[in-house]
Amino acid sequence: MSDPINISIVIPVYNSAKIFPFLCEQLVTTLESAVDSFEIIAVVDGCSDNSAEVVAQHSEKDSRVKLIEFSRNFGNQMAITAGLQASRGDMVVVMDDDLEDPPDIIPRLIQKAEEGYEVVYAVRKERKISTIRHAVYKAYYRALNKFSSFEIPEDVGDFCLMRRPIVDVLNSMPENNRYIRGLRAWAGFSQAGVEFDRQARHSGISGFDIFRYFKFAFDGIFSFSYKPLFYVTFIGVVISISSLALALILIFLKLTARLPDVPGWASIAVSVLFIGGIQLLSIGILGQYVGRIYDEVKQRPPFIIKRSIGLDDGTDPD
Repeated sequence: MSDPINISIVIPVYNSAKIFPFLCEQLVTTLESAVDSFEIIAVVDGCSDNSAEVVAQHSEKDSRVKLIEFSRNFGNQMAITAGLQASRGDMVVVMDDDLEDPPDIIPRLIQKAEEGYEVVYAVRKERKISTIRHAVYKAYYRALNKFSSFEIPEDVGDFCLMRRPIVDVLNSMPENNRYIRGLRAWAGFSQAGVEFDRQARHSGISGFDIFRYFKFAFDGIFSFSYKPLFYVTFIGVVISISSLALALILIFLKLTARLPDVPGWASIAVSVLFIGGIQLLSIGILGQYVGRIYDEVKQRPPFIIKRSIGLDDGTDPD
């Protein structure tokens, strides 16, 4: 039987070989003064640098540091999923690898959880990013809540503390297109937030490009709501009724010889482009849902672990 662990720290790692030593040092210092026992699970998500070797070296020095290495890049949410499944702590903290989520906030999350909350999420009060990105993030979170059938906390990322019951609930969900912060909110339980000022990235650049951000946003919207389908259906009904009304008016004007003999190529072109745009938008939204169905019915594993170090799963290398 393994010794009980108070808290597990799950960190998806992507090209953070230069950052991880600083992150690990700060985490160990913070956790040693806050809890009796802990583990740090770093999930290396198909990096192009030597992040896996850096984590492995720390694991050799400190057995509380664990490594999971993917066979390729499966994405941030899959890395978090793997870490949650491997975690053994009574409480589990999920945080980023770039020190934008400061480790010294963890004791505050623990203190709030001790008040009886199952989930304590970190609310980003200030972010050291450009004004445009800040406005886009705010708009996204507010749009997400408009689409969603339940409330997802705004300005909240993956940085949070969860107790074991809700971690077990998340681990029991088999879906492949995972949006952890949405699943966390959907699961319910008693939840509370702790405000903090998000720091700037320690070094390097983020692994999230514009396309990853769009996919992440789509996962958030299309995984928790059918409202986009309702909206395009509503738009289609309105356009159909308007088109029928216009057709009846034109027939009446034609029969009464009141229809002016004026070329209408401009209005026709605009109408065709407008209707075509609505059709493509509708097909695209429908395709998002169909694509997610396709991912689920294939039943492929959501990720493949190349190796692990320090975990009680029998896959540690000799």
